[in-house]
Amino acid sequence: MYCYKTKSYNNKIQGVKMTHQVKFTKMHGTGNDYIYVNTMLYPLANPEELAVKWSAPHTGIGSDGLVLIGPSDIADFSMHIYNADGSEAMMCGNASRCIGKYVYEKGLTKKKTITLETLSGIKELQLTVKRKKVTLVTVDMGAPTIGEIALELEAGGKQYIGTVISMGNPHLVIFVENIAKVNLSEIGPLLEHHPLFPHRTNIEFAQVITEEEIRMKVWERGSGITQACGTGACATAVAAIVNGKSGRLTNIIMDGGILSIRWDNESNHVYMTGEAIKVFNGTISL
Repeated sequence: MYCYKTKSYNNKIQGVKMTHQVKFTKMHGTGNDYIYVNTMLYPLANPEELAVKWSAPHTGIGSDGLVLIGPSDIADFSMHIYNADGSEAMMCGNASRCIGKYVYEKGLTKKKTITLETLSGIKELQLTVKRKKVTLVTVDMGAPTIGEIALELEAGGKQYIGTVISMGNPHLVIFVENIAKVNLSEIGPLLEHHPLFPHRTNIEFAQVITEEEIRMKVWERGSGITQACGTGACATAVAAIVNGKSGRLTNIIMDGGILSIRWDNESNHVYMTGEAIKVFNGTISL
């Protein structure tokens, strides 16, 4: 797995004249929705503040965060992603799929295999194209880092056992018998900010339905409850395998839809396949 970090976004746009009108695209992957801005045309000086402002559901555009598409010296494009609370994320699988669709359908590339520079390394996107439209995107998410498999911790007066997985960002996966009984809005923030995770973590609760199907709900670090999480789906699939609960090809069922996750035995890489949907284009004033 790549261990370097890209230069900060703010450093890249120093000296560039800011614009007052910004064109954006609202997109989602399995319900995980973000605002996408091509910073090669519309550089933004304060993405942290704008992520908070624009993500607001009633006074802004409404989203799980802000995604900036930019140039790269080491890949075809770069991605910087800011959560709804303004914090910068290392990686988002759903957002990377949407970028694949964005750059192809906007005519920024003719490639069907695209490399994307992220804060957790370079990711490769494989596009499935029909009638000039991207219908599916498969992302090589790289090799997972497996931490403690049976971590015991207490939160809200209850005991939990979780599996620690990194997919370029941190996850705690907790398997339960009945996911409907999980009060995610109550327990999510307690586990995200648990003392065991000084930099906070993403939380997944998962119920195994069959060896090929897992139902999952997610509390994302910096965004709260979301419809889906690509890296969370990958972490859940890996956690299920290392705990002997599933095979290496799994469908992860989330509130926003289904992702197909394959953990390849030879390369040790995790591959995520799913749709990317454009919701609408718009223009917003700074």
